[in-house]
Formats: sequence, structure tokens, C-alpha cells
Amino acid sequence: MSVVIHELSHGYAAVLLGDPTPKVQGRLTLNPFKHLEWFGSFIVPVITGFMGIPVGWAKPVEFNPYNLKNKRSGELLIAAAGPASNILIAVIFGLIIRGIVAQAGQVPVDFLALSAQIVGINLFLAIFNLIPMPPLDGSKILFNILPASMFGVRRFMEQYAIIFALIAIFLLWRLVEPLIPIVFSFLTGI
Repeated sequence: MSVVIHELSHGYAAVLLGDPTPKVQGRLTLNPFKHLEWFGSFIVPVITGFMGIPVGWAKPVEFNPYNLKNKRSGELLIAAAGPASNILIAVIFGLIIRGIVAQAGQVPVDFLALSAQIVGINLFLAIFNLIPMPPLDGSKILFNILPASMFGVRRFMEQYAIIFALIAIFLLWRLVEPLIPIVFSFLTGI
């Protein structure tokens, strides 16, 4: 459900910023079947899970930048909405864990473990998606912060997005991954 909420957040941000495309396409729903796709949401995660790095994706929410009130900041806000939703979920469940630890012994251990898993998954999604490599959200955020003169770099990176995605997964992720336990501990207190 975290990837569903991630994509739903992109859709709501687009609608709030003036583009009805996600609403017209039926993407403003928590129904997972509107957001998941067989290859990226089921097949790839199973295969890569056996390799030790479970990777997958949901169907990206489409938006028309020409409908946005402000094209440049609009794209940045839409891109940031997904990771922001994952951070919010991690914070909420981190606070729940802090409350559980404060009331130790009164809550089932399974609920504590589930809450910890929700925090971990959402931190993973947020931090991974913020890597500034196409097709990840971090690239759209970065490209909207950089000057317009860098458009050629953006076009090049988006043209070869699959190569940059593999770099993000297999190289950059190793540099970013150590952040998860640090942020997890900060949010949960454990």
C-alpha cells in the first residue's frame, strides 16, 4: 500500500496544481489495481528479491505539465509529493512505535514488528526515490532546481533512463542505504 499511497500523492498534487489528468484516468484511488502493474509490481520484485535487492515499481501517475499553474514548480511539487507521503507514513508509524515502547508490555509484539516494517519500507521508498537519477522522483526535483541551461543534461539522462536506473540501483543505492537505520532509529527511538 505504500507504493499506492506514493502514486496517489503524485496524483493529488497534480490535481491540486491544476491538471485533471490523474482524476480523468481514475488514479485518485486507494485501489491497488489502478496503480500496480504486473511486470514492475510483481514479477521484477520477485526476481530481484532472489538476488537480494527487491526492486519494483508502480505504474507512474501521468500528468500534463501544460495544465499546471506553474510548470516548473508544479513538476517539482508533484515529484516531491510521493517521497513526502512515504516520509509522513514513516513518521506516523515511528510515533506509534515510540508510544508502544513507552507502554511496553501492553501491545502485541506482532503489532510492533509490523509498525517497524512499515517504517522501514517507507524510509526505503522515500530515500530511494530521492536519488537524483531518472526515472526516480529525485531527478525531477533536481532538474527543476537546476537552471534551464541544463535542459540538455536532463534530456540525455531521461533518454538513457534505464542505464541511470541501473546505476541508481546497483551503485548509488549502496551509498544511500546506510541512511535507513539512522533515520529509522531517529524516528522510532529503537
